[in-house]
Amino acid sequence: MHKIVSFLKPKEVFASSEQNWTVITPARGLLHVPWREIWEYRELIGMMVHRDYKALYRQTILGSIWHVIQPLIQTLMFVLVFSRILKIPTDGIPPLLFFLSGIVCWRYFSECVTKTATTFISNQSIFDKIYFPRLIVPISQVLVNLLGFLVQIGLFLVLYLVFLMKGAALQPDWRLVVLPVLIFELAALGLGVGCLVSALATRYRDLSVGVGFVIQIWMYGSCVVYPLSEVSPNLRWMIQLNPIVPIIEAFRCAFMGVGTVTFSQILFGAIISAIIVVMGIMVFNKVERTSVDSA
Repeated sequence: MHKIVSFLKPKEVFASSEQNWTVITPARGLLHVPWREIWEYRELIGMMVHRDYKALYRQTILGSIWHVIQPLIQTLMFVLVFSRILKIPTDGIPPLLFFLSGIVCWRYFSECVTKTATTFISNQSIFDKIYFPRLIVPISQVLVNLLGFLVQIGLFLVLYLVFLMKGAALQPDWRLVVLPVLIFELAALGLGVGCLVSALATRYRDLSVGVGFVIQIWMYGSCVVYPLSEVSPNLRWMIQLNPIVPIIEAFRCAFMGVGTVTFSQILFGAIISAIIVVMGIMVFNKVERTSVDSA
């Protein structure tokens, strides 16, 4: 017979003549990430990804096609409003590709944040009964959203090839080789912000409600609907503090050969992203210790 108990002292396993006891303790430090334990629970991550992806559009007629319809309709609206009506320049990039490239990157980041923002609140009943590394939940959400992101990247590539065959002035850049790094940075940033919000939301429930509104406002400061070159030099430094900006600009530059981005800007954005991830894990680990009581 096995029993699981929790004490606030180091993990240990000991045996008596009748019972085996496994002592499960909180993380040893705020920056501790149980990578080995997370790897041992990889099947659980796979199950969560499969469950959440199937539940995403369950009982819908179009199913996974919504991954294509949503960014495409949003892109067409942006083309109509920001390009045709407001006449915002797109650095010579076809407006459809310009807006779609920004939307695809932004949607992945924003969905990672919003889907992980209620980790402790939405999973309280599970956390009460079953032990597993809590970080598995936001990681599974990042992977679920990655599947949709890859579908949307496929949509972008199809339209990109169409414009390329029609003779559009598109010049793929060497930055294409760092595309996986940009995607990883997007995922890490979404995970960090999501962990930070989900942990703080256990105490301040308004965060879980207002995160969607904040994300919408954040988008307009992320060069999704305008190029960085159109920002006044007096304000550009402020926009560049946003770690999403160099990612989107580098993404456009990699495929279209146009974008206001330098290696130092990408490096600076990566440093800010790393700081946010570290802060998110620290706060997440701190709340994890008392998540059952506080959620």
